[in-house]
Amino acid sequence: MNRLNTPAVCFIGFGEAGQAFASGLREAGVSQMSAWDILFPEPAGEKLRAAAGEIGVRMGTSAQEAVSGADIVLAAVTAASSFDVAKSAIQYLRPDQFYLDINSVSPGRKQQTAQAVNESVRYVDVAVMAPVHPARHKTPVLLAGPYAEALAPVLQALDMNVGIAGDKVGSAAAIKMVRSVMIKGLEALTTECFLAATRAGVEPQIFASLSKSFPGLDWPEMVEYNLERMANHGIRRAHEMEEVARTLHELGIEPHMTSGTITRQYEMGELGKTEPMQSSVAKGRLAMLDAIPRAEEHKKD
Repeated sequence: MNRLNTPAVCFIGFGEAGQAFASGLREAGVSQMSAWDILFPEPAGEKLRAAAGEIGVRMGTSAQEAVSGADIVLAAVTAASSFDVAKSAIQYLRPDQFYLDINSVSPGRKQQTAQAVNESVRYVDVAVMAPVHPARHKTPVLLAGPYAEALAPVLQALDMNVGIAGDKVGSAAAIKMVRSVMIKGLEALTTECFLAATRAGVEPQIFASLSKSFPGLDWPEMVEYNLERMANHGIRRAHEMEEVARTLHELGIEPHMTSGTITRQYEMGELGKTEPMQSSVAKGRLAMLDAIPRAEEHKKD
């Protein structure tokens, strides 16, 4: 720990999640922060480099150099690379460091990663249970694994919202993955339902009927929120749902509904890249629903 008794933190992967946690932890008093992202040396990493400068995070010259001196290593990379990143880091991680695997992957992948790093570092399965904005470092997280109990008070001292899922690696991931079947499935269902409702000219009637069946839900607000999430983050969410499908397979369940969610999330994420959708997001539900067919035509051109 540094002289202010706050841990030195290193981020491996400095995208949206890493930046959100870093900016919050800076305000919580963490003065020593470093980061490494494979895009740092590339022209495509300009925004990441700028974010590091604004937050006050030192950019490492390599992953090994960035990790040196850190008490906590927070890995926030892509689901596809989470295992390889951890395995390649074994050579320079220390047994006294905490390695927080916050990647959205299946319990089996978390267990595989924990076994690979073995005693090289104190591996913790971490599940981020809500969007990282606006709460940033106060976003609810679940910890699991044999080092979860030791890590929890360290993070709580930094005003982090921490819960413990259990002492078995994969327990936190299982909660997040199974929950996503419902959460991201609802996003896909509401998009499909209300796209059809607007085209059929029956949106008010559908809202009225659903409000009677589920009186506690604000359906217009839910539809608007779900459309925005899918348009802005659909591709990333589709990749996460692929890990959800992997989780279901690990549990012996065929992911029939989840497969449809993957398709719809990815499709909306692709449409969200187009100008008809990008300019409609700030205008609300009706504008987004109206922009979808125009965005589909744009993708065909």
